[in-house]
Amino acid sequence: MLHGRALAFTTALGALALAPATARAQESSQPAHAAAEPEAAPEAPRPEAAAAIAPKPEVVPSHAPERKVSLEPKQAKLPPKGRVTFDIDPIADGAMIAVSLGFAGTLALVNSTGEIRPQQIDPKFDTSNLIWIDRGAVTQTPDPHASSYSTIGLGVAVAYAVVDPILSGVREQSVQTGLADAFMYAEAASFTLAMTNVVKMAVRRPRPIAYIEADAHKNDDTPYTNSSTDSALSFFSGHAALTATLGATATYLAFARSPHTARPWITLVLGVGLTTFVSIERVRAGAHFPTDVIAGSIAGAGMGLVVPHLHRTDDIKQRRIWVGFTPVKAYEGERGGLLNVSGVF
Repeated sequence: MLHGRALAFTTALGALALAPATARAQESSQPAHAAAEPEAAPEAPRPEAAAAIAPKPEVVPSHAPERKVSLEPKQAKLPPKGRVTFDIDPIADGAMIAVSLGFAGTLALVNSTGEIRPQQIDPKFDTSNLIWIDRGAVTQTPDPHASSYSTIGLGVAVAYAVVDPILSGVREQSVQTGLADAFMYAEAASFTLAMTNVVKMAVRRPRPIAYIEADAHKNDDTPYTNSSTDSALSFFSGHAALTATLGATATYLAFARSPHTARPWITLVLGVGLTTFVSIERVRAGAHFPTDVIAGSIAGAGMGLVVPHLHRTDDIKQRRIWVGFTPVKAYEGERGGLLNVSGVF
C-alpha cells in the first residue's frame, strides 16, 4: 500500500513538471496566419473609467502640534512671556454688570421705601451677649464726622478704579488693555454691590446706633421702636466690602502687569490701609459692628480676586475639567449610568 502511494505521488510530480512543456507545444502548433494577423488597437478608455482607475492622491496627516491628540490639558496659545494677559467678552461681561447693578439698585430702592419692617431690638436683650469684639460699638459715643470720612475713603478707591485702567492702557499703549481692566473693575464692583444688598436683606442685623438709641429710651413709658429700614442693615458693611473689592482688583492687576517691580507691593499696602481706614470709620460712626466690617472686607477682597483671575488668558484657553457619562444597565429594567469628573486644578 505504501508503494502505491509513492507511485501516485511520483505521477503527480511528473504531471506538474510536464505542464509547462505541453503549454509551449500547444502555442507552437497554432496556424502561422494567426500569428501574422495584426493585433487590434486597444480601445481608448472612457473619461469616466479613466477617472475611476486613476490612483487617489495619498493623504498625508498634518504634523502641526495643535493636530496632535492628547488627554492632557494644554494651552491653546501661550501668553506673552513675563506678564499675564486677560480676555474680556463685552457682551457677556456687560450683561453680567448690567444685571448685577440692576439687582443691587432695585434692592436699594425697596429698602428706601420703608415697606420692609426693620428688625427690632428686644428690650430685654443683654448687650453683654454680643460677640466680645462688638460690645464696644454699643457703648461708644458715635463720631458725627466718621461717616463722611468713610465715604471719602470709598470715593478715593472708586477714583483709583477709574484712573488705573487709563494708566494701564497708556503704559502698554493698548486700548484693549485699558478696556479689559475697566470691565474687570466694573464687574467686581457690581457683583459686590449685589451680594452686599442681598446679605443685608437676609440678615437684617440692627446697627450699633440702633442699640444706642434703644438704650437711651429704655426708661420711656412706651417701648422704643424704630421704623427706619436702614437701621437694620448692619451686616455686612457695604463701604468696607466695596473698598476691599477695588483694592484687591487693583493689587491683582498690579502683580499681573508689573510682576517684578515695587508697584504691586505699594498697591497692596495702600489697598489694605484704605480698607482698614474705611472700616474703622464705619465703626466709629455707629453704622457697623467690627464683625460687620471684617466680614465685608473678606467678602469684598475675595470678589476682587476671583473676577480678574477668571479672566486670565491662560485659564480660559485650556481645558481644565472633563465630564463623562457611561450608561449602565441595572436590574429589573432600570437604567442608570456612571458619571466621571476629572480635571486639573
